[in-house]
Amino acid sequence: MSLPALLLVCGTPRPASRPKALAQVEVREYQGEKLGSTSDFHENSIKGPQHVNQEKYRLTIDGLVDSSRVYTYEGILGSFPHYKKVVHIYCVEGWDVNILWEGVLVKDLLNSAGIKPEARVAIFHAQDGYTTSLPLDYLLSDDIMMAYNMNDAQLRPERGFPFELVAQDKWGYKWIKWITRIELSSDTNYRGYWESRGYSNKGNLKERFFER
Repeated sequence: MSLPALLLVCGTPRPASRPKALAQVEVREYQGEKLGSTSDFHENSIKGPQHVNQEKYRLTIDGLVDSSRVYTYEGILGSFPHYKKVVHIYCVEGWDVNILWEGVLVKDLLNSAGIKPEARVAIFHAQDGYTTSLPLDYLLSDDIMMAYNMNDAQLRPERGFPFELVAQDKWGYKWIKWITRIELSSDTNYRGYWESRGYSNKGNLKERFFER
């Protein structure tokens, strides 16, 4: 067989086949900063890890908005700019982790629905019934993300897939996972799951997390 014929045979395309998915690999350093691992987190959710179907997932934005919105997972990723930021999470249990988060800005989602003037807080609802609230000013001014990736790898179910709130400068109980709804409200006294059990509604890292 001549060399040209050999090259022709070797270059013949094979029938197309579906690629096999490989395990994701998370980065452990970003722009010279050391990162923790997704395995450094402790499981402390109220009902255990939630397994949300990506195709059936819906995020509702309602309450004091001009027009309620309902987004699919792909709709969120395809409709809003994406951002990355390294943010340290601190849990009241005593552990902490430094993570590279990637996601969309909460304020972009809220602005898509139109924010009524009387809105003061955003109440976040999760798949497992967990809730927490944060001041609207905090969400609009501090570039707060709703993350879908950690360390360049998609969130695992135990970490909050499809979205976890990156509530920077707040204690970990404000970092709600498995977000299914964002409700805008004027009720500044609203208390979420842990807040109604004595935890600080502000959740500021520099302040005591338990009020009672």
